[in-house]
Amino acid sequence: MTILTTMSSDWVTDLEAYGSALTGPILTPAQCREISAMYDDPDRFRTTVDMARHRFGSGQYRYFTHDLPDVVRQLRESFYPQLLPIARDWAAKLGRPAPWPDGLDEWLRLCHQAGQSKSAQILLRYRPGDWNALHRDVFGDMLFPLQVVIGLDAPGTDYTGGEFLMTEQRARAQSRGHATTLPQGHGLVFTTRDRPVPTKRGWSNAPMRHGVSTIRSGRRHTLGLVFHDAA
Repeated sequence: MTILTTMSSDWVTDLEAYGSALTGPILTPAQCREISAMYDDPDRFRTTVDMARHRFGSGQYRYFTHDLPDVVRQLRESFYPQLLPIARDWAAKLGRPAPWPDGLDEWLRLCHQAGQSKSAQILLRYRPGDWNALHRDVFGDMLFPLQVVIGLDAPGTDYTGGEFLMTEQRARAQSRGHATTLPQGHGLVFTTRDRPVPTKRGWSNAPMRHGVSTIRSGRRHTLGLVFHDAA
């Protein structure tokens, strides 16, 4: 499974300008259905979260165990080396440490040594009226600054509403928002916490949050790839 060839040539530009960028198609519709059907097999997951109970919004999601399905593991391993140069560049611009080694396995070993040993790979299910509050998926001090969400259902056919939302807090200005419709089988690369923005005094960080607008009809599944484990 090759991720590099599925990304548009200007996705890095979009990521730096907006904090998110769509890839090209990554999964086939059949692969999308196969992954979304995993939601009904609780043995694949370490825990289930009811968003309304925790005031995260409305809907439900499940965290995979470390015994990841092959397709999920391959996607994560394929994305990491493509995102790593951007993560390092952003860290340099913001004057932050860049602790990420070349290999994903080594980075996860460092996460586990720091007490972050729980799988953070996530499968989400939304029904009519569900939504996801604006948030960040930080999970601890060991943080990778980019993550990926992949659409598993077809917008306009399987569901309506459910746009992916991002807000950017701007210095001495009102916050700015972006809404993205996630095509089936496509990924959206987005910032976990913030992104560097140029200023007259150099680079500054723009805090960002993400969420999902209200589902109006149907059912929406997404796969979330996070490149650090949880405490």
